[in-house]
Amino acid sequence: MNRAVLVFALAMAGTLKAQQFVPPEERSSAGSGIRVGLFGFGSRLGVDFEGTNEVIVSVTLDAADVFTPQVRLRPSLEIGIGDSLGSYVGSLELMYRFTPDSEIAVPYVGFGLGMWFQQRCSGNPDCPDLWAQFALGFELRMRDQINWLLEYHGENGLRRHRFLIGLTTRRGG
Repeated sequence: MNRAVLVFALAMAGTLKAQQFVPPEERSSAGSGIRVGLFGFGSRLGVDFEGTNEVIVSVTLDAADVFTPQVRLRPSLEIGIGDSLGSYVGSLELMYRFTPDSEIAVPYVGFGLGMWFQQRCSGNPDCPDLWAQFALGFELRMRDQINWLLEYHGENGLRRHRFLIGLTTRRGG
């Protein structure tokens, strides 16, 4: 019995072919809700012009497309250095990019919320605090998938004004 199966399998081996894998077509993200992924990473350096004029060091992630690749969900973390108390802002913003990532210049505007706190919050009744965020900026292509960025960041309901410059990456299409 086993020999008969082996002879049959060998006879059929010549006529069988391996099936070629055809990957599924990528669906367009337009109108399909939120597409989560790492679409860009940025690092920024800037100045806060309120009070002690802190130096700001910041990192950002473009973490999701919301209904279109031009609307991005961007979490960020800012560290303020300048006086004896360091300050920190963790933000979640929704950014509208006026042009696609493939363009040489990409202007954008964004809104969101940020949680502000200091190293020693116990002495400050406003610490921690929830801040309304506003961002206005643009990216300018430096190299393939690497852009310069210049950004104005209005925080705490536009009571704090930060100007930032940095670099950001973009995932290839």
